[in-house]
Amino acid sequence: MPTPHPHTGSGSGHRVEVARGTQHVKVTIDGQVVAETDRPLLLHETGLPVRYYLPPEDVDLTLFEPTDTRTTCPFKGEAAYWTYIGPNSGAALRPDVVWAYAQPIDAVPEIKNHLSFYDSAAEITVS
Repeated sequence: MPTPHPHTGSGSGHRVEVARGTQHVKVTIDGQVVAETDRPLLLHETGLPVRYYLPPEDVDLTLFEPTDTRTTCPFKGEAAYWTYIGPNSGAALRPDVVWAYAQPIDAVPEIKNHLSFYDSAAEITVS
């Protein structure tokens, strides 16, 4: 009997699927547009809402600074995080609001370096 692929979580019923999208995705934080793209990756993961992963060139990274925060997901790999610092010194900081996988596991290579935002701190509009 074949062994289930450890990254798909097939033994546990956990699935992660990535699809290329054509939706227009705009991300704003406190009224500031921080990202806009027509080529998102849609990540569907068991038990979680769809997450939009955006190409780094479609995110204004001048509005963010990297943090030391790291998390590990057995289905995607190690994520690095950025804090929203805004366009000026008066902006409210939004710690660890965006993340990316620099070296995702083999099961989801498409998401490499694409950025995703927590919808609790960023407004994500999809049309």
